[in-house]
Amino acid sequence: MEDIEQAYLESWRLGAKAVSIYRDGSKRTQPLNTSKAGVADTRNASAAVEVREVVREVIKIVETPKRRKLPDERHSITHKFDIAGHEGYITVGLFEDGTPGEIFLVMAKEGSTISGFADAFAQAISYALQYGVPLQALVDKFSHARFEPSGMTKNPEVRFAKSIVDYIFRWMATKFLSSEAQFRAGVNLREEPAAEEKPAAPAPRVTVSAPAPVEAKPAPRPGAYAAMQNQTDAPPCSTCGSIMIRSGSCYKCSNCGTTSGCA
Repeated sequence: MEDIEQAYLESWRLGAKAVSIYRDGSKRTQPLNTSKAGVADTRNASAAVEVREVVREVIKIVETPKRRKLPDERHSITHKFDIAGHEGYITVGLFEDGTPGEIFLVMAKEGSTISGFADAFAQAISYALQYGVPLQALVDKFSHARFEPSGMTKNPEVRFAKSIVDYIFRWMATKFLSSEAQFRAGVNLREEPAAEEKPAAPAPRVTVSAPAPVEAKPAPRPGAYAAMQNQTDAPPCSTCGSIMIRSGSCYKCSNCGTTSGCA
């Protein structure tokens, strides 16, 4: 019994996956044959020569993510949105460095199914931000997610929202990401107004008697008398939100192929 115990301990030290012990002579073929005399000789040899066994302990270090909680008093941004008549509020809580750490979604129709899903989704995103998921990764993942309700908005930077989730993350891109990241997310960047030029000083007036000039008619601009201009009145696509192009007397979306009613 003592030999079996030592065999199990040695197997444990070596990290063997399995150990099988049989009685002597119980198998027709044995991979290893030993005798008590041989074992005694081995023990004597081991006693004569000092054998140092170095057991290496392997410690596996597993890095676990740590949650970065917001302070009890924190700054926040609240934004009201309207997507095809569905109104709601987005509140973003900020860390001390001004980066987003949590979001809250409040829909106008409390108690509805969409309100419950919005609240649960906001909690999941808040935990993701506090555990270190970059906002850029969330914007890339959830922007342009398409489901109802979708439609036109009152936000000039996000004219058309394909879903509430799409609107949330594209709006967050306008607040917390760079201009290049906003462009990749499909945000309508606002154009800065050009600096007003100061009017030049009027030239001195010189009166010269001359015959009355013949009044010249201004040359008409190309397309000035057209009933409708080519792109100035082009509406956004009702399916994907891209600006449509004129196709005959109707409009066609070059992104998804939707037409405004013509075949």
